Amino acid sequence: MSTSLAGGGLPEVVVTNFDRDFSGVSATIANVLPVQAERLDVGLLGRDLGLSQVRRLGWREVFRRGWTKPANKPFSIWHVRRNLEMEWAIIARDVLRMPIRTVFTSASRRRHSWRPRWLIARMDAVVAATDEAASHIPNTWSVVPHGIDTAKFVPPGDRKAAWRALGWPGEIGIGMFGRVRPAKGTDLFVEALTRVLPEFPAVTALINGMVKPRHAPFVRRLRGRIAAAGLTDRVIWSETGDYDELIARYQGVSIMVACPRREEFGLTPMEAMACGTATLLSDTGDFRNMALEGETGFMVPTGDVDGLAARLREMLSDPQRLETMGRAARRKAERDHDVRQEVDGIGAVYERLWAAGA
Repeated sequence: MSTSLAGGGLPEVVVTNFDRDFSGVSATIANVLPVQAERLDVGLLGRDLGLSQVRRLGWREVFRRGWTKPANKPFSIWHVRRNLEMEWAIIARDVLRMPIRTVFTSASRRRHSWRPRWLIARMDAVVAATDEAASHIPNTWSVVPHGIDTAKFVPPGDRKAAWRALGWPGEIGIGMFGRVRPAKGTDLFVEALTRVLPEFPAVTALINGMVKPRHAPFVRRLRGRIAAAGLTDRVIWSETGDYDELIARYQGVSIMVACPRREEFGLTPMEAMACGTATLLSDTGDFRNMALEGETGFMVPTGDVDGLAARLREMLSDPQRLETMGRAARRKAERDHDVRQEVDGIGAVYERLWAAGA
């Protein structure tokens, strides 16, 4: 459990978050940190994630306390997930000689370029999110899949009431979550909507995610496609403000669609499944290990708009089966994807490092 720094050094674990945007990596940290804070003295260095139960650290504090070991450990562990964070951890350990060790988590499903390879080779331990990610890293200590907090992401009592509470039209919602850009397949989703929504007048679609300025022309084209199909009032564009709002939206939609062209891992299907929402996924990332084909939803080949539209039509045509899929999705999330399993796996790596240091 996180404790005060008064009179001591840095926390047992320093988790870094140096990305200004809220990305998939940020979501992973936000899922893991609160549970880690129940077990260890943990601090967050970098961009705030709105986690009231996790102590924030500033660089001034790092430079004031960084050369003092934690009270009960031989050194602090800096857990990093990005190139810049690895660089700063190496500087703190090797140049400033702070008593720290470094742990890096990688979800990359391809061989890293020379710079991250050089950085990763200098980490004290590496955790891979999947077996495929581990195959690209020579010094992997453990494979620990990402998870989500199934105590926080929970099904609604009444899904139709949860959708109505969001204030949008229609009786049934279907949603896509995450950044809006070509790589995420937002255009594939929109094309499927133009084919399917006219057949289901009670259904409204939600595109929930941040749009970066460079993707504004892409979004304008998609909005034009939706307008040409006469569906402007039935496709909602929005960006979630916080986790409570995000959870409410997962609880409101009956189908969560994730159809990226490429994904390293992908948390959104697990978040939706924990909320008892059926999923329609493309075959990328770690989605095949998350979904049970025909039980929790369906999977289509990556980039297959025809398959996406056909499965979406099939799911909307059978509301009873849709509810059954949602219940199966919740059971799968509880059994296989709870964040506490991830925290256990990461904790085992920390303990191995501390034992070696002691």
